[in-house]
Amino acid sequence: MQLWVCLGNPGTRYALQRHNVGFMAADIIAEVHEFGPWSKKFRSLISEGRIGRNRVLLLKPQTFMNDSGDAVQQAMHFYKLDLDALTVFHDELDLAPFKVKVKIGGGTAGHNGLRSIDAALGPDFRRVRIGIGHPGPGRKDLVTPHVLGNYARAEMEPLSDVLSAIASEAEWLADGDDARFMSEVALRLQQSD
Repeated sequence: MQLWVCLGNPGTRYALQRHNVGFMAADIIAEVHEFGPWSKKFRSLISEGRIGRNRVLLLKPQTFMNDSGDAVQQAMHFYKLDLDALTVFHDELDLAPFKVKVKIGGGTAGHNGLRSIDAALGPDFRRVRIGIGHPGPGRKDLVTPHVLGNYARAEMEPLSDVLSAIASEAEWLADGDDARFMSEVALRLQQSD
């Protein structure tokens, strides 16, 4: 089994914030791959299904971003999973909006959800980084309002395109072919331009 943790903050007031793009990815992956209904476990919402030949548990921590590590650690221990079974979907300031990159390990770049998971489990997990862009070099004062700001109306179509591409090409990710996943997502996004 693989554990795909999709980061966000619970509650409707956060639903359209850039920081919640992980939750958005979870919802569309569950829908496209016809996962089971969401239920509550591990201080999270979970949904189980198959992507290709792989069994995947989607997990949306309901702890708020800063405490995501606790929810993830509970699920990892319950299923006796190693770190290589974990994939975390999150917003990424240092990537252009609607770009998708996968990497294993690395720093947290100030992302509180990643920091919490790193503190609980260490840094060597796979990350699906969904670009939200940076508000501007030297503009640290704008970072929090940008991250916690809602997507603008003009961004809804490209947001929908990137989330659809992630869900449609998720089988490559489940099979462990990160390079093919990134290339197929990029190709699909070029075709939607």
